[in-house]
Amino acid sequence: MPIADRSDLSDVLARQQAAEQEQALRALLMRPLLPASDPAYALVRRHVAPLREWLAREAGWTLLVERECARLYKRPGALDDDTRGAAGFDGGLARERYVLLCLVCAVLERAEPQITLQILGERLIEAAGDEELAAQGFRYTLEGARERRDLVHVCRYLLQLGVLSLVAGDESRFVERGSEADVLYDVHRRVLAALPGSSRGASWLAATQPQLDFEDRLKALVEDFVPDSLQGRREAARHRIARCLLDDPVVYHDELSEAEREYLASQRGPMAARLADALGLVAELRAEGLALVDPDSELTDERMPAVGTDAHATLLVAEHLAAAERETPGRVHTPVELAAFLRAAADRHGRYWNKAAREPGAETALAEQAVNRLVALKLLQRRAGGVTTRPALLRYAFAEPQIGSGSDAPKQAALL
Repeated sequence: MPIADRSDLSDVLARQQAAEQEQALRALLMRPLLPASDPAYALVRRHVAPLREWLAREAGWTLLVERECARLYKRPGALDDDTRGAAGFDGGLARERYVLLCLVCAVLERAEPQITLQILGERLIEAAGDEELAAQGFRYTLEGARERRDLVHVCRYLLQLGVLSLVAGDESRFVERGSEADVLYDVHRRVLAALPGSSRGASWLAATQPQLDFEDRLKALVEDFVPDSLQGRREAARHRIARCLLDDPVVYHDELSEAEREYLASQRGPMAARLADALGLVAELRAEGLALVDPDSELTDERMPAVGTDAHATLLVAEHLAAAERETPGRVHTPVELAAFLRAAADRHGRYWNKAAREPGAETALAEQAVNRLVALKLLQRRAGGVTTRPALLRYAFAEPQIGSGSDAPKQAALL
């Protein structure tokens, strides 16, 4: 083979390898517990050595690859973000469903390789009889459809993670009819064992440091060892910034410590470029902070813009608040104001919305959903009495379109 042909082949193989590693990294960020049934698992296993090295160097994260799953042990950049959580584990059901999830995992850890929903529920009733749980007001039975629905929701979440796989049965019928319509699952214990993502065991902390309050327990669960040296502190700053960038849509300078801002002042360009190149992202460096933007809108659980009434209402609220910020910077916007804006917006755009959103009074819930989404995207910040805008929201401020005459082509609205 001629030398030129060999060089071309090497370039093709290098590009293919880089593309596969990018795809594997993106999959791990979206699903830190990646079951072997996921198509991306084969890529992670094929490139485990360079992936493990990159994740440890850039973010201080550990990657474990086993026969049944790949587990990225992420350490969060921020512990005070209440917008994070599993889908359907929010609102008034959050506490009960998270307790139920922990109890289900405890039962499955001692269960046979297969288990039915009815047996799982019966063992949950026994576990829920614990005196400490009862003292906290937790009670669980299988008598009502709501409790069976909560159990099914937890099991479906574990199905997504690969802890369970469905063998036979219909979960919806179990919710309606109970034991008359049972469901059978396979239990994958290796995946279950990889589920906890903490650096320390919760039971060990409870036994050795019972004086810790909730916030301190959270910190202790994911605490990293940082060498007491200049290099150790710089590495800790780099890791925290990288974790925030990989987890959040935007990182603001005022969220960082002084040491982290000092590190970022000289390293933000090279650091953002490394992360963006490895993941196929676009780095945006601004005066207020920086962001890694995904052109494909895949590395996010909150898309904007998106399809649907809620998403449209959120975009309208974002445009409204961005325009208001230009006129009166720093103003607090109340829920009543946002609900009134959406009530007026329903008169203009209601024909595109679902029927429920057009009903009188629906604007209150619609405004709350829009605020929750914009807060999760770090575009709004909650304040006493309402919300204030954050700098990144101004990307949704549009100037009035200017239509040319004669041979002038129409001009698009300017994104500020």
